Amino acid sequence: MTESDSAADWAASGAVALTGRPDGPPLVPPGRAATHARVAAARVAELTGGAVQVDGAALLAERAAFTGASRRGSVSAGGGCRLLPTADGWAAVSCVRPDDPMLLGALIGAELPHDDVWPPVEAWLRTHTGAELAERAGLLGLAAGPVASVAPSGEATPPPARGRSVDGLLVVDFSALWAGPLCAHLLGLAGARVVKVETPARPDGARRGHPGFYRLLHAGHRSVVLDPGERSGRHALRALVERADIVIEASRPRALARFGLDAHASAAAGTTWISITAAGRATDRVGFGDDIAAGAGLVAREPGGVPLFCGDAIADPLTGLTAAARALTSPPGGTGSLHDISMTGVVAATLDPSPSPSPAARRSGDGWVVDTSGGPVAVAPPRHRTPAGRAARSGEHTAEVLRELRIPVP
Repeated sequence: MTESDSAADWAASGAVALTGRPDGPPLVPPGRAATHARVAAARVAELTGGAVQVDGAALLAERAAFTGASRRGSVSAGGGCRLLPTADGWAAVSCVRPDDPMLLGALIGAELPHDDVWPPVEAWLRTHTGAELAERAGLLGLAAGPVASVAPSGEATPPPARGRSVDGLLVVDFSALWAGPLCAHLLGLAGARVVKVETPARPDGARRGHPGFYRLLHAGHRSVVLDPGERSGRHALRALVERADIVIEASRPRALARFGLDAHASAAAGTTWISITAAGRATDRVGFGDDIAAGAGLVAREPGGVPLFCGDAIADPLTGLTAAARALTSPPGGTGSLHDISMTGVVAATLDPSPSPSPAARRSGDGWVVDTSGGPVAVAPPRHRTPAGRAARSGEHTAEVLRELRIPVP
């Protein structure tokens, strides 16, 4: 694979159109993420015997095609994350959850104004190092950390494994937002029976996002809501996991462990457990697609090294594709398996030394093109597939699913 191949894949993905300043040209992100996504999608197609055919590179910008997001430079396409200078470099800081303004106030030791939390945070960061931010953010559960100045070593790609059919298998999906639901969506396209599980206190935040995008990822899946604060709810959760062929989680391991759900025990019993975390199960780091990608080093660079966001929460679709390919492989010896998938590791594995500043697209007629050794490639806009069906209302199938699996209804 050549650098020009990667640039062509980037240009065709839709992510280049989301990278750069709003009043400047689109920039080509570093590394091979678009190529990685294309190859991963081809692997999914191979493992499913051609049943699941998606444009992996286009998935990187699919959400933006629904939301109409555009490139915003040091502000993420979705608006919830910012790149800010620290005492020794740059940091990515997310503020997307209802409690994040309070946690940011705890970070800097001051109450933040309701109208704009960012100026005090930016002032604090300028006098503190990235390491100080990472330590305090870890303690507080904030999605924030320093931007890598060089590409770290990513996790090794596992060797090719024999595929398996998931047609008719039960997938219990505890995940939310984008990476885990994309994995579940692809397994559903391959014929798996997907059950989305939420709790009354923690519904999927993506339900508040663009309805078309949510419908795309969840159409045809059944929805179960169980309360782990009640004994009957905890029992039903455990019984559901016991009956699952594949479990998907996308939170810190302790979140499900406190409900009595043990990933290692489930894998030992024959379940394929897909565990998606910010930086691996051994850490408690919190992260979302934009801050994770930037923290791993996937940022465009202006002259002088100023970082800019690449794409839209790009770590999410990259990880979702990777997770689906893992779930579609046969466990060794027909046993279960626990897949520890670090979003940071997935992103880092696509990076290598790249030119700085980042290559810019150039005007061509009414659009933009990226020059490669194979000739100019047009910068494609974000595009999306058409949702096939509707997404279930929260908890719509709780009684039905429990009755079908012979689990006492709470």
